[in-house]
Parts: sequence; C-alpha cells; structure tokens
Amino acid sequence: MPMVLLFFIFSCAPIQEKPSEFKDAEFYNNWGIYYGNRGQYDQAIVNFTNALEILPSYADAYRNRGVAYANKGQFDEAISDYTKALQINPKYVDAYYNRGIAYGNKGLNDQAIADFTTVLEMNPKYEYAYYNRGVAYANKGQFDEAISDYTKALQINPKYVDAYFNRGVAYANKGQYDQAISEYTQTLEMDPKSADAYYDRAVAFYFMKEYDKSWEDTRKAQDLGYQIPPAFLDDLRTASGRQN
Repeated sequence: MPMVLLFFIFSCAPIQEKPSEFKDAEFYNNWGIYYGNRGQYDQAIVNFTNALEILPSYADAYRNRGVAYANKGQFDEAISDYTKALQINPKYVDAYYNRGIAYGNKGLNDQAIADFTTVLEMNPKYEYAYYNRGVAYANKGQFDEAISDYTKALQINPKYVDAYFNRGVAYANKGQYDQAISEYTQTLEMDPKSADAYYDRAVAFYFMKEYDKSWEDTRKAQDLGYQIPPAFLDDLRTASGRQN
C-alpha cells in the first residue's frame, strides 16, 4: 500500500534575519512557491536554491525545496532538505510530516512511523498524520495498529473517505470480511465512483460466499473501468457456477 502524498503544501513564514537578506530570499522563495503550485518543480527548485544561497537559515525554503523534490519522486533529496529544515527549526511540524511521507514512499516504514508520531505529539488533531501512520503500519502488516490510526483519523474527520477505505483493507487482511464490507459500503456512500471499493467489496463478498453480490460489485467495478484480475474472475466463476 503506497504512502499517500497528501499536503505537499508550499509555505512561506516570516523569519528573523536582516531585512535586506529576508527581502531578497523571500523574493526567490515566493517565486519558488509560484512555480511549485503550478507543477513546474525544476523552476521551483532553482528559486528555492537561490533563496538558500542568500539566507542559509531559511527553514521554509529547505522545506519547500523538499516538497518540490518529493513531487518529482526524488525522495532522498527531499529527506535531506526536510532534515536541514528541522535542524534549523526542530519544532517544524510540517517538515516532520513531509519527511514521514518521503520515508514511507521509500518503504522505510519505521522511520515514517517515527516522524508521524512526532507530528502527533506536537499536534494530536493532525488527522493526516494518523492516516499516513496507519498506512505505514499496514505496510508492515500491523493491521490492528493501522485500524486504530484510521479510526483516530475518522474521529477527527468523519468524512475522510480514504480512511474508511483503508480501514476496510486492513479488516480484509485480518479476514474480518463483515467489517471490511461495512467500510467499503461507507466508502461508496461517500464516493459512488470508487472502482477500488467496488472491487475490494466484491472480493470480500466472495470470501463470504455471497457470490451474487460479488458478481454485482465486479460488474460495477468493470463499468467504472477497473481491470478485474483474470484469476479472481476464474475463481468466482468456479465458486458461483456462473460465467458472469
């Protein structure tokens, strides 16, 4: 399960430096934000680098350059910049959060969990940190911990549809298909075009031997463009005694 790339938001915060240095560095940082928000990450990186050459203590510019690197898939460079931002400002919550995402996308789930835990110690209401820590736990096969974190995210934000879906995946991985079906159903009430939820619910119905419902969800997933694995179709045909 990949780490979800949420909240790569470019930021600009006031810093305490000589006014002229700040003004020049802020100029380049703002241009970096402009390019970054338009998906022009190479140009963004150039401008954040210019800002840092003028003002090496500019934590926001390090964090913002890390965001640009991460959006290019260059997670090692992103982690390096987030770490530099944290060396300047050890209480920089978003830098911990973004570094956690970068670690997760590299498959370094323990490091990701550590960073998300730090975020939650600083901000216990950060639902995205709970969600992404849940993803990291799930990637480690720790489904009880994942379910707990998805639940906490939903307590903060009851409309967090991805948390319902991933909690369903975690229940399914534990063989708790009734609970999984309930989560996928909630997902579909909020997002009726979720082909993933239809397919995963079809699989859960299959394991529950509710083959008619499994076929119904399989067709709905197909109608939404989901490519059903041929092996699952073969298994469903054999178990149900039907071709479709």
